[in-house]
Order: sequence, then C-alpha cells, then structure tokens
Amino acid sequence: MAQSHSHSDGEDDASRAAQQAQKQGRAAQWFPLSTKEGFSQWWTGASPMATEHRVLSFIPHLQQPPTQTQTGSGRCSKSTTDLSAPPETSEAHTTTDALTDPYGPRRWNSEIVELSGKGRALNEFSVERVGEEVEDTLVMLHGYGAGLGFYYRNFEALSRSAGWKVYALDLLGMGRSSRPSFKIHAKDREGKITEAENWFIDALEEWRIKRGIERFTLLGHSLGGYLATAYALKYPGRLNKLILASPVGIPEDPHAVNDDIPDPEDSTMANEFTQDQDETTDTPSNHRLAPTTAAKKDPPRRRVPPWLAYLWESNMISPFSLIRWSGPLGPRLVSGWTSRRFSQLPEEEAQALHDYSYSIFRQRGSSEYALAYLLAPGAFARSPLIRRIHGVGRQWIQPHDGAIVDGDAKPSSNDVKREPGLPVVFMYGEHDWMDVAGGFAAQEVMRKEKERLLEGKSIEEKKKDHSEAKVVIINKAGHHVYLDGWEQFNEVMAKEMADVRAKRLA
Repeated sequence: MAQSHSHSDGEDDASRAAQQAQKQGRAAQWFPLSTKEGFSQWWTGASPMATEHRVLSFIPHLQQPPTQTQTGSGRCSKSTTDLSAPPETSEAHTTTDALTDPYGPRRWNSEIVELSGKGRALNEFSVERVGEEVEDTLVMLHGYGAGLGFYYRNFEALSRSAGWKVYALDLLGMGRSSRPSFKIHAKDREGKITEAENWFIDALEEWRIKRGIERFTLLGHSLGGYLATAYALKYPGRLNKLILASPVGIPEDPHAVNDDIPDPEDSTMANEFTQDQDETTDTPSNHRLAPTTAAKKDPPRRRVPPWLAYLWESNMISPFSLIRWSGPLGPRLVSGWTSRRFSQLPEEEAQALHDYSYSIFRQRGSSEYALAYLLAPGAFARSPLIRRIHGVGRQWIQPHDGAIVDGDAKPSSNDVKREPGLPVVFMYGEHDWMDVAGGFAAQEVMRKEKERLLEGKSIEEKKKDHSEAKVVIINKAGHHVYLDGWEQFNEVMAKEMADVRAKRLA
C-alpha cells in the first residue's frame, strides 16, 4: 500500500510540474522577455534619448545619427546604457557627404523646439539636401504611443527628393516631446472633443509658425492621421496635400457617437496593443471591397476584450500606466506587444524598437489622458471624420475655434477666400485592422462634395479646383504600413511628393 501511495504522490507531483511548465510556456509565448532580462532592462533604465539614437542608427548612410539630449522640458540623465550616446546638447546635427551617402550631401538635424506656455516643447528630427533651396516641406506625425523613430525606414528614401525638407515630430505629450499636464475645461460634449483636438493641433501650428513654413505636405499615421485631418480643418490654407496612413476615426459607430464622454484620468487605444501581427497577416485582404459597397457598409465591431472596454470607460487604467506601475515587469509586458509587432524585422532592429518603445511608454503620463475624449473602445471616434471629411480643403481661410466644418455662407468680411480643394490620399495595409471601407467611404463623400460645389461652374473655375481623393493599398502590410511595407510606402510617398512639386511649378 505504501508503495502504491508513494507512486500516486509521484504522479501528482509530475502532473503539477507539467501544468506549471505549461503555464510558464504560455506566459513565455505572450511575454517572451524573461523575468531576469526584464528586471535588467528596468534596472538600467535606458533613456528615450539613447534608445531613439539606437533606432535612428539603422537609417542607411547615417552611421552616427544626430540626437539632441533634451527629452521634453528637461535634460536626460545618463545611465550605464547611455555611455555610447552623444554629448548633451539641445540640438545636434550631422552632415553626410557624397563619399558615404550616394544621395548626399544631406544635413540631418535633431532638436527640441520650445513652444509658448509652461512645459510645452516638440521633439523634431529633420533632413534636407545640402546646397539646394528648400522649396517643399513634408511633415510626418506618428500614431498613438509611438515616436518619430518609428519612421527610421522612411527618412532616407523620402529625403532624396530635390528641393524637399523632411520633418518628423513627436506629438505633444508623446515620444520625447514634453509631457505637460492635460486637463479639459469644457463642460459640453462637443467642447470637450474640440479642446482635446486643439491640445495637439495648436502645438503643431505654433511649431509651423516658429519654423517659418508657409505651406507644407502633412503625413499622419493612425492617431496622427486623425489629428492631421483636424489640423487641416482648423488651419485652412496651410497644406498642399494631406496623406493619411491607416487613419483612425473615419467610420461612424453609434456607440462611440452617442455614449457620454467620461472625465478620464487615463485612456488607451485598444487595438494597438491587443492585435497580433500574425492575425493581421493571416486575415484575408480587405481591399477588394468595391467603393460603393464600402461606403454603405456599417463599420465593423473591433475585438475589444470586455475587461479592456470596462477599464477604458471607467477611466481606471491605460497601457502606459500599467507599464509604469509594474516596475521590473514593465519590459516583459512591453515585449508581449513588440515581439509580435516587429516579428518580421531583423533581430537587432526589433530589439532596438522594443527598447525604444519601453523607454517612451514608461515616461510621465500626459496626452494619453486626452484619448478617451477623442476615441471610444475599438478606436472609433467620438466625432467621426466621415462627418467632417467633406470640409477638408473647403474651409473659409480665417481663424477657427476648432476642427469644425464651415458652411457655404460667406463670412461677413469680404476679403475672406475659400480653399479651392485639397488632394487627400488614404493609405491602408493589405492586412490592416483599420477597415479600408472607411477610406472608400471618405473618398466618396469628398467626390460628392466636389460635384455639388462645382455644379454649374465654368470650365475655368473647375480647373482651379484642387480636390482629389484616392485610396492606396500597401501590399503585405498591416496597420503600420510605413514599416511593414516600407519599400512600396516610400515609392508611393515619392510619387505624391513629385506630384506636389509638379503642380507648384505648373
């Protein structure tokens, strides 16, 4: 009996060990960074300066990228992981010559641009061709929780175009830009949305003025695309072209539009952190939808976990607050996203982007608190762009309080002119979780608005209209089209930039 009992205990121990190993295997599958490695990364605490520098070092022909050392409104303190980082300056630049750069010489610059008010500054990275007059400007805005370093596979190709200067900015409260406290003062629903949008786009406009840029081409990815559209509506007459790469917030969802807006302390954008890259690449292509079908199709419900939707609407938590609170577990939590999101990249680049992501995710909370005013769970907008996109390029050129569409009635001032339309490009990945139907629907809305405004107009008046909308699909790409399908993305961008230049010279 004793032997039988002992044998039974041994089987139980073996079973428990197997179950424990299975649990650990599942955890390692979701969060591949080991506990030891996570603790080491948390303890050394690489600064956003050092990790951005590392990511930008993968730019072709740029062996030593310039990296200003001021993150937000204060200088970075050096840690053991910063030993190879550049010396401390608020501005840094590097010039590549024709010997090492076949498209050179080019000047690469990194700078923190101070804005008015307390603790407001934007992190800027730029590149221009030396010896050429800057005649056209491209400004690039990243998506939610990201940073300008995510465009590292695009800077070199996009800066080859003659006469162009390329800028990338960290949105206010994200990346290495300053992180001022966010607070909404409006009491009504529409006022809260407008105030949240203005918080981002007013900073962009102030930056434009400080840089002395009259007109420019604006590219925005995801949340950056939403905000780029809001900028076009509030500040008419400043853009030559609007390029929206997998923009968030176009389709209309009745729950997002009608639900009350909470007063958040924290918020999030679920799909960015719950979507597996393998899922997007295995999903059948969604770009085969005909434009007419897409325009009528109800926007799909995103697969948002119930617990995440609850925490969003209850304003209790965000991905970044989780990472900040989790201490040594933070790097491991981030690895759950980065390991899937960057799985197709070379190991060195994927590791650099993981380190970069963790370093900016753990920074002080700021603009993440604005997100619940703009988006509901599932990345649907509180004020959908499909209701406002017809106003892009059609606004009266005068001061606006927010990204609100003007009517046809001419303002009282006789010298106020109306925009003559604006070219808009909607770009989606072949396996994008952001539904391309929204792009087709927006294209149709803009087409109908152009038709309505030009009805009965002369041939000469019709020729002066610049409105044009098109949808472009980036093959073998998910939501991050500029990274997943970077070669085609760069080709499309080069063509759009050449089009801007040709129209200006015509």
